[in-house]
Amino acid sequence: MDKVFIDGLEIETIIGIYDWEREVKQIVRLDLEMAWDNKPAAQSEDIEKALNYKAVCDRLIDFIVGSEFLLVETMAESVADILMSEFHVPWLQLKLTKPTAIPQAKGVGVMIERGKK
Repeated sequence: MDKVFIDGLEIETIIGIYDWEREVKQIVRLDLEMAWDNKPAAQSEDIEKALNYKAVCDRLIDFIVGSEFLLVETMAESVADILMSEFHVPWLQLKLTKPTAIPQAKGVGVMIERGKK
């Protein structure tokens, strides 16, 4: 199985359950692995046959900047839904991190895996 990855996509948004988190934008970091058959794109040099990681990043940035979530779990599920429905990704693994949520930690968050390998 081929994979396309996006490592460390950082986006500012409103996320969190505490009052102060509803008033201050925080960074969320996305690390993504997505199953994709890269052979057709490699053979044809046709971007239309590739999973266009720029298009994926642009879509996720627009979505997350324009959204407000209470839980990282909800954001992660929404991101997975977008990737699977709009980009037809059959399988993905997403790590969603809030790097500033706990001062003593480099980051906290969730990892999810959706779809079939």
